[in-house]
Amino acid sequence: MLIDTHCHLDDERLLPNVAEMVKNFKNDGILAVITSSSDYDASLINVGLADKYDEIYSTVGIHPQEADGRKEEHYAYFEKAAENQKVVAIGEIGLDYYYENSPREIQKAVLVEQMELAYSLKLPMVFHVRDAYEDFYNILKENEKYLYYGGTVHCFSGSAEYVKQLERFDLYYGFDGPITYKNAKKSVDAASYIALDKLLVETDSPYLAPTPVRGTVNSPKNVRYVAEMLASIKGLSFEDIANITTNNAKTLFKRIK
Repeated sequence: MLIDTHCHLDDERLLPNVAEMVKNFKNDGILAVITSSSDYDASLINVGLADKYDEIYSTVGIHPQEADGRKEEHYAYFEKAAENQKVVAIGEIGLDYYYENSPREIQKAVLVEQMELAYSLKLPMVFHVRDAYEDFYNILKENEKYLYYGGTVHCFSGSAEYVKQLERFDLYYGFDGPITYKNAKKSVDAASYIALDKLLVETDSPYLAPTPVRGTVNSPKNVRYVAEMLASIKGLSFEDIANITTNNAKTLFKRIK
């Protein structure tokens, strides 16, 4: 059984179908999913889904693209929501210089604020980093004390050399549909290097549908294609990768039953 450690069930393309998805989880080989939040409104929806369905867990947090809209009352809600045992992490948080919907300095400030929040709540973090690798590394280095409860770099697209830099932080790495694409050599090399006990599988659905369903609306059931690719890269069976990544998810996100 697999755990999809990063999806967006609050998205309008998935939200109307959540009940049907959950009904099929067992047949799809899914033990649980973590629906990740990008802002206050998404957090409200995702926590509600986690409360409603045993198999769904949630994060709360503010995505770097939404950093410019953060408010103190949002953080107050996240603190309250973290009392709920179905809330497993602060995320997704980080830096995104590809779109820059929020100014870089605000992104950096909001990242550090949420790292501090996660530490105070004794929760791990789900990181998003795109086209901001140097600044991300430097912020982690300067605020390393806040990493005590761990974290994962979701949808990892960095190189094996970047993994070597990040190793000092003892992070996990989530892989998604892009690792199944023909042009995924950098990701394949990184996955080859990363230790088995630091690998996670994700979909980032409804985005990034893997081969062979690329171009469709992605959903958690497609996480098996990511697991199959990781099994091939590591020279292991599908069952081995499923067991390893599920145990890794439970180790990082300690509230998952």
